[in-house]
Amino acid sequence: MTKFEILGKNDTRSGFGVGLLEAGQQNPNVVALCADLIGSLKMDAFIKEFPERFFQVGIAEANMMGIAAGLTIGGKIPFTGTFANFSTGRVYDQIRQSIAYSGKNVKICASHAGVTLGEDGATHQILEDIGMMKMLPGMTVINPCDYNQTRQATVAIAKYEGPVYLRFGRPKVPIFIKEDMPFVIGKALKLVEGSDVSIFATGHLVWEAVLAEEILREKGISAEIINIHTIKPLDEKAILDSVAKTGCAVSAEEHQMNGGLGDSIAQTLATHNPLPQEYVAVKDSFGESGVPEQLMEKYGLNAAHIVEAALKAIDRKRKK
Repeated sequence: MTKFEILGKNDTRSGFGVGLLEAGQQNPNVVALCADLIGSLKMDAFIKEFPERFFQVGIAEANMMGIAAGLTIGGKIPFTGTFANFSTGRVYDQIRQSIAYSGKNVKICASHAGVTLGEDGATHQILEDIGMMKMLPGMTVINPCDYNQTRQATVAIAKYEGPVYLRFGRPKVPIFIKEDMPFVIGKALKLVEGSDVSIFATGHLVWEAVLAEEILREKGISAEIINIHTIKPLDEKAILDSVAKTGCAVSAEEHQMNGGLGDSIAQTLATHNPLPQEYVAVKDSFGESGVPEQLMEKYGLNAAHIVEAALKAIDRKRKK
């Protein structure tokens, strides 16, 4: 049996919607902008309570980023909302020049990331966004794992000074992080203590890592599961402390292998403690239209593939 109680199922974008309302209630400077996707971003509750603090920009994402940057000059804390593909790839120049370069206090909130967007297909399933955003100097990158953690992250970034990229998704997934669990930007969350292999997961892959731990435990393998909700700044201490015990690592993410969480972990290990690491990520491929669960299987992004990667990492450790 899982060590985690499933508290229900909901999409992480709904956690953003609830968190945005909560952040707005706590701070009158919180404002929201949307590029014609209010329902998809779950911004309705915020708009109903604070209509004067909402700006419907329309299908003009680049303009939205410029407006958001300008609003910070007057002390506002703007939250922009659209799909992850449109929040990054379409507007990268505006983010780089108007937000990151000048350190504007803009919260770039991006839904429908990864292959779990499903039927909308490859044009909308961005798998490069974490890499794009983490390379920007001064940009904080957060990828929470469930409804509760997304709500917590949304409230937390409203109190954080500086540009933030917050990534979340469309499908309903298990809720297993407790509502009152502390959320600290840049601080990894250890979910399971282990001694044979360290599994570092982010976003939707955290629950898959939890399921993988159960399978590995039945095989007599002790896996340590760490939720890396903040990809930048990366909690290097948590990573190095874990691999000092286990001697090998697996990174798991719904993102391209190149440029994602796995790359950040590999850089940390190469600098401080080189050891075997296996990647669970998309291998240099675009997505396609399909049912989210089937796509996760096809692209190797579920518990079974995490187990396979863990066994391979342990085998490499033993041969080392």
